[in-house]
Amino acid sequence: MELTINNSIGRLRILAIMEGISYILFGITMPLKYMMDIPEPNYFVGMAHGVLFILYCLQVFQVGIQKKITFGQMILFWIASLIPFGTFYMDYKYLRK
Repeated sequence: MELTINNSIGRLRILAIMEGISYILFGITMPLKYMMDIPEPNYFVGMAHGVLFILYCLQVFQVGIQKKITFGQMILFWIASLIPFGTFYMDYKYLRK
């Protein structure tokens, strides 16, 4: 499956990758804020990460309804968004097919 915004799984794949990148960036900007007293990058990355997280969760729900996946599988996708690199794993393991 290719990365495209023309179908719901393609949008979910794009959001999963973007959310995963924002999570990593958030992990970089947190030390900047608390150890080096540079809060600005954390504000912008945190805002982007929050928006992407919400969009990812909503897209998981939409794909779950459309593709009739179980609620348990949707929960696994949501849990993956809470674990660093979890969305990359879910994309590799389940969404590329």
